[in-house]
Amino acid sequence: MGFFDWLKGDKTDASDSQRSKSKRRRQAPTTHPITKIEQEALQLIIESARHAHPNEFAGALRAPHDTIDEIVIVPGTVQGATHAILQMHELPPDPYVVGTVHSHPSRTARPSQEDLQLFGQHGHTHIIIHEPYTRETWRCWNHRGEPVHLRVI
Repeated sequence: MGFFDWLKGDKTDASDSQRSKSKRRRQAPTTHPITKIEQEALQLIIESARHAHPNEFAGALRAPHDTIDEIVIVPGTVQGATHAILQMHELPPDPYVVGTVHSHPSRTARPSQEDLQLFGQHGHTHIIIHEPYTRETWRCWNHRGEPVHLRVI
């Protein structure tokens, strides 16, 4: 039970709350579909991944409509050679944050098991870019780890 639930007098027990959260994670998000990414946002992803190499780069994707137009740097992000840990709780509430972006210093943009866990918990649109970090080496995935096509505009 959260603090505001306690203030409102909600008597739901923790196990009910946990089951409810678990169900929400598996359901498809109800926000607007993302179909495009601005060229400037993609270029920032490319440059950030190159700059972070050999470590992973990570951030959040922001899309007020159907187009990703901004990459948000998440405070407290930890970068390493085989991981990037996003502190998503550090972001202010923003209904336009639609997912995450990160790099793989390897030669694959296929999501790992850890990536799939992240995808299922934080948004519905996720980008992975891999080395050598070009316009041809990024892929977009939905919250279930299924490929999504984004048009660059």
